[in-house]
Amino acid sequence: MDVPQIPYDVADFSAIIKKDDRFDSRAYDFVLAVIHEASVDAQGHVSGQELLEYFRDFALDAYGPLAYTVLNDWGVRCCEDVGAIVFNLYDAKMIRKTESDSPEDFVGGFSFKREFLDPYAA
Repeated sequence: MDVPQIPYDVADFSAIIKKDDRFDSRAYDFVLAVIHEASVDAQGHVSGQELLEYFRDFALDAYGPLAYTVLNDWGVRCCEDVGAIVFNLYDAKMIRKTESDSPEDFVGGFSFKREFLDPYAA
Protein backbone atom coordinates (compact mmCIF):
# COMPACT_ATOMS: atom_id res chain seq x y z
CA MET A 1 0.00 0.00 0.00
CA ASP A 2 1.32 3.43 -0.93
CA VAL A 3 1.34 5.96 1.85
CA PRO A 4 0.48 9.43 0.58
CA GLN A 5 2.88 12.23 1.34
CA ILE A 6 1.23 15.01 3.28
CA PRO A 7 2.75 18.36 2.38
CA TYR A 8 3.20 20.91 5.10
CA ASP A 9 5.05 24.16 5.43
CA VAL A 10 8.33 24.08 7.25
CA ALA A 11 9.56 27.44 8.46
CA ASP A 12 12.92 28.54 7.16
CA PHE A 13 15.07 29.72 10.04
CA SER A 14 18.29 30.10 8.03
CA ALA A 15 18.30 33.92 8.27
CA ILE A 16 17.91 33.73 12.05
CA ILE A 17 20.60 31.06 12.38
CA LYS A 18 23.03 33.15 10.29
CA LYS A 19 22.70 35.90 12.91
CA ASP A 20 22.60 33.61 15.97
CA ASP A 21 23.75 30.03 15.53
CA ARG A 22 23.35 28.97 19.17
CA PHE A 23 20.10 27.09 18.54
CA ASP A 24 19.09 24.34 16.14
CA SER A 25 16.21 25.00 13.73
CA ARG A 26 14.20 22.35 15.60
CA ALA A 27 14.31 24.58 18.69
CA TYR A 28 12.74 27.42 16.72
CA ASP A 29 10.11 25.08 15.31
CA PHE A 30 9.32 23.79 18.81
CA VAL A 31 9.08 27.27 20.35
CA LEU A 32 6.80 28.44 17.53
CA ALA A 33 4.50 25.49 18.25
CA VAL A 34 4.52 26.37 21.95
CA ILE A 35 3.73 30.02 21.19
CA HIS A 36 0.87 29.00 18.93
CA GLU A 37 -0.69 26.66 21.48
CA ALA A 38 -0.26 29.12 24.35
CA SER A 39 -1.81 31.93 22.29
CA VAL A 40 -4.77 29.78 21.30
CA ASP A 41 -5.37 28.67 24.89
CA ALA A 42 -5.07 32.22 26.22
CA GLN A 43 -6.98 33.65 23.28
CA GLY A 44 -4.21 36.18 22.78
CA HIS A 45 -0.94 37.29 24.26
CA VAL A 46 0.91 35.34 26.97
CA SER A 47 3.69 36.57 29.23
CA GLY A 48 7.20 35.18 29.15
CA GLN A 49 6.62 33.27 32.38
CA GLU A 50 3.36 31.79 31.05
CA LEU A 51 5.13 30.78 27.85
CA LEU A 52 7.80 29.02 29.91
CA GLU A 53 5.12 26.95 31.64
CA TYR A 54 3.79 25.86 28.25
CA PHE A 55 7.32 25.18 27.06
CA ARG A 56 8.05 22.95 30.06
CA ASP A 57 4.80 21.03 29.69
CA PHE A 58 5.23 20.59 25.91
CA ALA A 59 8.80 19.37 26.33
CA LEU A 60 7.81 16.85 28.99
CA ASP A 61 4.80 15.65 26.97
CA ALA A 62 6.80 15.36 23.77
CA TYR A 63 10.07 13.91 25.08
CA GLY A 64 9.48 12.70 28.65
CA PRO A 65 12.74 11.58 30.24
CA LEU A 66 14.65 12.60 27.09
CA ALA A 67 13.50 16.26 27.22
CA TYR A 68 16.70 17.52 28.85
CA THR A 69 18.87 15.68 26.33
CA VAL A 70 16.84 16.78 23.30
CA LEU A 71 16.73 20.43 24.38
CA ASN A 72 20.43 20.39 25.20
CA ASP A 73 21.15 18.93 21.75
CA TRP A 74 19.22 21.85 20.23
CA GLY A 75 21.27 24.34 22.29
CA VAL A 76 18.42 25.15 24.69
CA ARG A 77 19.85 24.85 28.18
CA CYS A 78 17.90 27.35 30.28
CA CYS A 79 14.85 29.62 30.32
CA GLU A 80 16.94 32.54 29.08
CA ASP A 81 17.66 30.50 25.93
CA VAL A 82 13.90 30.16 25.35
CA GLY A 83 13.66 33.94 25.64
CA ALA A 84 16.52 34.40 23.16
CA ILE A 85 14.68 32.16 20.69
CA VAL A 86 11.44 34.11 21.18
CA PHE A 87 13.17 37.43 20.55
CA ASN A 88 15.06 36.06 17.55
CA LEU A 89 11.68 35.03 16.13
CA TYR A 90 10.36 38.52 16.87
CA ASP A 91 13.38 40.19 15.21
CA ALA A 92 12.74 38.01 12.13
CA LYS A 93 9.10 39.25 12.16
CA MET A 94 7.76 35.73 12.64
CA ILE A 95 5.88 36.69 15.82
CA ARG A 96 4.70 39.88 17.49
CA LYS A 97 5.26 41.27 20.97
CA THR A 98 3.86 43.96 23.21
CA GLU A 99 5.74 47.06 24.38
CA SER A 100 6.20 45.49 27.82
CA ASP A 101 7.72 42.20 26.56
CA SER A 102 11.47 41.82 27.10
CA PRO A 103 14.11 39.09 27.29
CA GLU A 104 14.22 39.65 31.05
CA ASP A 105 10.74 38.07 31.24
CA PHE A 106 12.46 34.70 30.82
CA VAL A 107 15.08 35.13 33.54
CA GLY A 108 14.72 32.82 36.53
CA GLY A 109 11.81 30.83 35.15
CA PHE A 110 12.84 27.37 36.33
CA SER A 111 15.81 25.05 36.50
CA PHE A 112 16.03 22.76 33.47
CA LYS A 113 17.77 20.14 35.60
CA ARG A 114 15.05 20.23 38.27
CA GLU A 115 12.17 20.09 35.79
CA PHE A 116 13.56 17.76 33.13
CA LEU A 117 15.99 15.47 34.97
CA ASP A 118 15.04 15.21 38.64
CA PRO A 119 11.58 13.66 38.10
CA TYR A 120 13.27 10.72 36.36
CA ALA A 121 16.18 10.23 38.78
CA ALA A 122 16.35 6.74 40.20
